[in-house]
Amino acid sequence: MSNVTLVGTDGVTPVGVQANPLPIAGSALPVGATAVTASSGNVANGAAVATLPGVVGQTTYITGFEITAGGATAAALVAATLSGIVGGTATYIFAAPAGVAVGAAPLVVQFAQPIPASAANTAIVLTLPALGAGNTNAAVVAHGFQQ
Repeated sequence: MSNVTLVGTDGVTPVGVQANPLPIAGSALPVGATAVTASSGNVANGAAVATLPGVVGQTTYITGFEITAGGATAAALVAATLSGIVGGTATYIFAAPAGVAVGAAPLVVQFAQPIPASAANTAIVLTLPALGAGNTNAAVVAHGFQQ
């Protein structure tokens, strides 16, 4: 969306008003928004979960997330899910390589436009399931804002 420029009462001084209250990638938060970040911390062969909480009277938006992990005894493909978003749950395939000391390729997602929760006061949850025997490191991080 484009910006609209209003001119002040002096007829010269511009007063900027952004027509789209949601930021695009790389821009600041909307006026009045509160940044939120959630992390699972390190998880060993268990579900890694990051939750952006819901807030009464506000909508939570996700702007992106990261999934990082080490390998497991056997290679595995798992379905990471992003739930609580408008349009329903989104699924992302994540690959854990064979080898407990081998790093997995990180999955880094930055949305072009923030994705809102399905309703006000609704949490957005990023879940990476267990990667299998021998896995000692997995973590997810989600970031966004509430408005």
